[in-house]
Amino acid sequence: MKNHLPALRSERGWTQAQLAKQLGVSRQTIISIERGKYDPSLPLAFKIAQAFGLPIEEIFSGS
Repeated sequence: MKNHLPALRSERGWTQAQLAKQLGVSRQTIISIERGKYDPSLPLAFKIAQAFGLPIEEIFSGS
């Protein structure tokens, strides 16, 4: 699954650690999601979308 997490995070000036803390996950989880090595659970995807104030579809795509 592709995502725009690095760009969105950068736009807001957030570090991986800051985003991880906000979401209640480890920094390694954020790294894995950003690299496309881990697909977040649906509840985590909703938390990510809420953190950025965007619909899930604007953050993640299946292709």
